[in-house]
Amino acid sequence: SSRLGFRTTPEQEVVLRRAAEVCHKSLTEFIMDSAYQAAENALLDQRIFMVSGNRYQALLDLLDRPAEENIGLQDLFSRPAPWDEQ
Repeated sequence: SSRLGFRTTPEQEVVLRRAAEVCHKSLTEFIMDSAYQAAENALLDQRIFMVSGNRYQALLDLLDRPAEENIGLQDLFSRPAPWDEQ
């Protein structure tokens, strides 16, 4: 494992400590879980994905495949939306 260090304002520290307590986590555990989740979300929000070689071709093959029949989805779309019902 490695060590990270950062500074907070007193107000930020109070909020972080309260949130950690509410979540029944240590301050370190709360900050790491929250930062890791935010980092994953930031990476997942990327619109450009970098892949190379075989992985790129596999991605293209998946995108080119026809969609599989989804009876549940067909049923859902065949019914009126709850807000459209009278």
